[in-house]
Order: sequence, then structure tokens, then C-alpha cells
Amino acid sequence: MPTTRTQGRWAGDFRFRHAQTGEAVDVNYTQFVVTDPATGAPRALATVTRDIRARKRIEAEVRALNTALEERVAERTAELQQANAELARSNTELERFAFVASHDLQEPLRSIASFSELLDRRYGERLEDQGRQYLGYVTRGAQRMKVLIDDLLVFSRLNAVHEPFAAVDMAGVLGEVQARLHAAIEDSGAQLVVGPLPTVMGAPEELTRLFQNLLGNALKFRREGVPPVVAVGAQDEGERWHFTVTDNGIGIEPQYHERVFGLFQRLHVRDRYEGTGLGLAIVRKVAERHGGAVWLESRAGEGTTIHLTLAKVPPVTPL
Repeated sequence: MPTTRTQGRWAGDFRFRHAQTGEAVDVNYTQFVVTDPATGAPRALATVTRDIRARKRIEAEVRALNTALEERVAERTAELQQANAELARSNTELERFAFVASHDLQEPLRSIASFSELLDRRYGERLEDQGRQYLGYVTRGAQRMKVLIDDLLVFSRLNAVHEPFAAVDMAGVLGEVQARLHAAIEDSGAQLVVGPLPTVMGAPEELTRLFQNLLGNALKFRREGVPPVVAVGAQDEGERWHFTVTDNGIGIEPQYHERVFGLFQRLHVRDRYEGTGLGLAIVRKVAERHGGAVWLESRAGEGTTIHLTLAKVPPVTPL
């Protein structure tokens, strides 16, 4: 048993077996020298013992509980690791399925679109009004399906194929986005105000898709009779750049500010605003893959501001 000693004093725990009952008895003992009050000379050695069986039982129970808890934690950790591995494998298989399925759907969709166009060109004049209406439904349905498949391919690629990061000039990205949206900008009479933009660390095509979706939404969800005005800017926030895309469109009610970033979330009927409900989900996916975040501020009928953070290009360390 461990024993401690200080000047003139000894203390420790020990166990002995009772001579009559055979029971193991744990005691704590303290020994100290008794000195003469007058001279300080040692006169006797005193011993004090205390039964500590109750304390020892409690300590044993605590150790048993700790051991059981550690075993349970280890079992639960192993279960969680296995569940995470199965979830990762399931996600990988699901992403692969979405990519392959979306890719394979392109061919029959092209056939539908091509033959619908042939029917309209060769036999459109022979069809009655209802027949031409039905053919229009087929054509528009094929067009919507193509947009949906394209967005699904983009979303699945974000998980399955990681474009390497590099220094990306965001002014060049916005220039490419404006080129891709040229027809929509001209048709809507939109005014784009683009401030000085920095260079960030990221994947060029993914960031182009991100801003294409943001500006495309700003052009699409405009107020009737009000030409869109879209402003893009960036502010230095230390380790990150804080981008904003602000429009004067129809806005979003507060209860939908988070919902709009979910998959297939549409707030408006398709007859009024075309779309797949994947645009902002792709925006959030790209932002998160770049270690950033995206959120919005908006008031219905007054416009929306999308906030986005992206990492700076790390400084070059001299050799």
C-alpha cells in the first residue's frame, strides 16, 4: 500500500485479513511521534487507524462504472465509424448514379426534341389547333427536361469531380458570365454595375457557374415594368473576400430565406418563372466546397442581396 511521510508523521492505506472472520479489511493509518511539551524530546509513537472499507467499495464501483462507460463509448464510436463509412459509400453510389443517369438521359431527350422539331416543321400546318398545342407541350417539356438534366449534371459533378483550385481573377469570371447571359441582359434591359473585383483561390468553371446562377436569378426574378439593376461588389475581410450581388427584383419573404438554398425549391409557378429549383443549391454547394458561405438579405417587393465569402489567394512563401 502507498505510504506518505512527512517530518515526524507517516500515513497510508493497507489491507489485512480478519483473524476470526477471514474478511479483508481496508484501513487507513496515521502514525506520529508524541513529544514532551517541555523539552521536545520524543516520548511515544502514536497510531490512529480508520476503517475505509466503505470508501474502497465506492472507489471500486466508480472504477467499474468508468470501465463500462469507456467500453460503451468505444462500442458507440465503432458503430458511428461504421455508419459514417456506409453513409459515405451510399453517397458516393448515389452521386455516381445521378451523374450516369443524367448523362444517359441526354440521348433520348435529344431524340424527343429533334423529332418534335421535325413534326412541327413537316406536319405543323396539317395539325389542328389542339394538335399544335399538344406538340408545343412536348417541345417545352423537352426543353425544361434538358435544363433540369444539365443542372443535375452540374450538381453531381460538384461531388464526383473536383476541379483543382488556382488563382482566379473574378473580374474575368464576371466578364464570362456577362457573355453567357448577353441575350437575357439585352432582353430585360438590365443594368449591371460591377465594382473592382479581387483574385480568389478556387475552381474557375465552378465560380463562373456560381455567379451565372446568381446573376441569372437577378435577371429572371425582376419586377414587372422595372428594368433590372444588378450590382456586384467585394470587400476585404482579412482572410476572405466578401462578395455581394444586389438586385432590385421581386425579393423573397423572410420565411423562405433559408429554404431557397435547398434542392428543387421553387417559390413561384413555372408558368411565370422558369427554373429547376437547383440554382441556389448549386451556389451553396460551390461556396461550401471553396470553404466559404452564402446567405441572403431580402424584402419582398424591394430586392435581394446575396452574400458570399471566398478565400483569398495565399501569400507566396519565399524559398
